[in-house]
Amino acid sequence: MSAPPPATPGSLQALKAAHGPRYRWLLLLSVMVGAMAAIMSSTVINVAIPDMSRHFGLGQDRAQWATSGFMAATVASMLTTPWMLGRFGFRQTYTLSMWTLLIGGLVGGLAEDYTLVLAARVAEGLAAGVVQPIPAIIILRAFAPHEQGRASGVFGMGVVLAPALGPSIGGVLVDAFGWRSIFFMVVPFCLVSLWLARRFVPVTGPGGAATRSDISIDWLGLLLASLGTVCLLNGLVRWQSGDGAQAAALLGTTAATVLGFVAWQRHLLQRHRAGAAQQPLLHLDLFRFRPFAMGSLVAFIYGTALFGSTYLLPVYLQMGLGLSASYVGALLLPAGVVLALTIAGVGRLADHQPTHWLVSTGLLLLAVSFAAVAWLDQGTPLGWLVALTVVGRIGLGFVLPSLNLGAMRGLQAGLIAQGSSAISFLRMLGGATGVSLCGIVLEWRLAAHGASLGPDGPVAARLSAFNETFAGLAALCGLALWAAWHLKSQPSGPERT
Repeated sequence: MSAPPPATPGSLQALKAAHGPRYRWLLLLSVMVGAMAAIMSSTVINVAIPDMSRHFGLGQDRAQWATSGFMAATVASMLTTPWMLGRFGFRQTYTLSMWTLLIGGLVGGLAEDYTLVLAARVAEGLAAGVVQPIPAIIILRAFAPHEQGRASGVFGMGVVLAPALGPSIGGVLVDAFGWRSIFFMVVPFCLVSLWLARRFVPVTGPGGAATRSDISIDWLGLLLASLGTVCLLNGLVRWQSGDGAQAAALLGTTAATVLGFVAWQRHLLQRHRAGAAQQPLLHLDLFRFRPFAMGSLVAFIYGTALFGSTYLLPVYLQMGLGLSASYVGALLLPAGVVLALTIAGVGRLADHQPTHWLVSTGLLLLAVSFAAVAWLDQGTPLGWLVALTVVGRIGLGFVLPSLNLGAMRGLQAGLIAQGSSAISFLRMLGGATGVSLCGIVLEWRLAAHGASLGPDGPVAARLSAFNETFAGLAALCGLALWAAWHLKSQPSGPERT
């Protein structure tokens, strides 16, 4: 009997043979470093915007394009990850993204023109969007079901520490070296991730499958998704600025592109079932699996509440309660530490407890924290506010490592890459809209109470507007809680190949 042919160098089979049982953790570490770099680049720019505005002589709205351009590019590129993995394999997809992030950081840091800074931010956003769904694919394909929760917890700690520590380190760098240092922050992370990728990331596609050169990307679907995302974000910005006519036109275009996107994806899916090589950008069969459909709804609402509250809470503390920026940072620091510790512990629980229980518990704690903040007033001790923030972050810690597992554990192996991409897309789309929605609701309630965010005017009226906005976030979490209860695990997990 002849011996089996040797594994291709760099393939999943060859790397497993070379590194043994520890290989799956080395692979997760490799992509975690890149994901940390991508997430850090998305959040750390905020501390550089004032210095950048002064350097280029920008208004606040134009300076914020550096953030909104990154976010729009991230959301749109997430849907391309399954095609890139199938066409180019894990290593080439990952290294291309890391090189793009690295070059974007260098170009942005060296740029003398703000247009070039924006182009660099868009390039970074494209890279970040491709990278972020990859770790969930690896966790569900490389780890046994009883290890997936622990792996999610380890990964979750890393991706939480990046945005938690990034702004603090970035603030020190901006004070010492100026706004350009923010762009250079990602360079060492990218270099380390490229070195790790050459050693541990396989050249093959998901499940060790060979790459295929005959599959083409759905350019029309990508165009429709990108156009819809840009119109949605700009429509919300116009709405917030009071330009109702342009907002209505942009949001109407968003609705039309969504309908066109769904119709086109349905058409491509029918052609693919008939034997065509091209797959749809978003496999609509995913939503026939009820836990995934409910998980998608949870992901969108969760992203809206998470990013919206991340924007709203510091504004509330500074402009509502009149606290200094440094004091606000000190108040929020314990919550960040608690969040990292909670994720690690809940990750282990997810290996043994039903994920719908964990996600529901997290959303309930998050809703309670928002609802309780809505009852605070100027005389409430700050200790209560810190405690409520910690409760909310414990809730986030329950949701983060559990949501992907609950939504995707029952998917067929061939749909895991599509599922991870779709969940990430919806979570980030919810996040991108959450900031604008919170701003819109806050301004609406401020106008209703005859208040403003300025130092003048009645403080009680201003706090009432904030409280009602937090109450809206609590109601959103209640809707997500209903959906989370349908994340019941299937009797058997996906096929592992």
